[in-house]
Amino acid sequence: MTTTERYAALLRGINVGGNKKVPMARLRPVVERLGCTDVRTYLQSGNVTFAADSGDETSWARDIEAAVAEEFGFAVDVVVRDHAHLRAVMEACPFPAAELQGKQLHVTYFSEPVTEERFAAVDPAAYAPEDYRLGDRVLYLYAPDGLGTSKLGARLARPALTKGLIATSRNWNTVVKLVELTAGP
Repeated sequence: MTTTERYAALLRGINVGGNKKVPMARLRPVVERLGCTDVRTYLQSGNVTFAADSGDETSWARDIEAAVAEEFGFAVDVVVRDHAHLRAVMEACPFPAAELQGKQLHVTYFSEPVTEERFAAVDPAAYAPEDYRLGDRVLYLYAPDGLGTSKLGARLARPALTKGLIATSRNWNTVVKLVELTAGP
């Protein structure tokens, strides 16, 4: 018996300036051609949910990267996570999400596990009241004035800290919506 798994593909760095424009209406059929069903996009920032009867997060990420490169003519990094992981990330949030605005709380999804040692040079106290915590292949960032002005967010996104990883961030509203969209019909 085949079980259908639900996933979210998070495309990094599209539709935020530059030349990496990916219309969501064109992205859905690209993912469908890979054999995925119930393909939906959320916002214009590269969030695609889908169902599939086989595969895993890593293979789906590589397949979607290749399909996007073929369709749009440029490379895009992709992180794919299944519903169980997305839900676990939401439930494990170390900050009081229900008390915060969506723009104050962000999750950076990483392609691989990360350790405290990777971020040891970042002293959260120097950025207070901003703060961060690590989770299972994620970093939670509390930025009370939003990500756009977050000095801690900028520090955590430096290439030296994320070298060798795909890292893509979503605000809390999107985190919650992706859990809903991957929960199934």
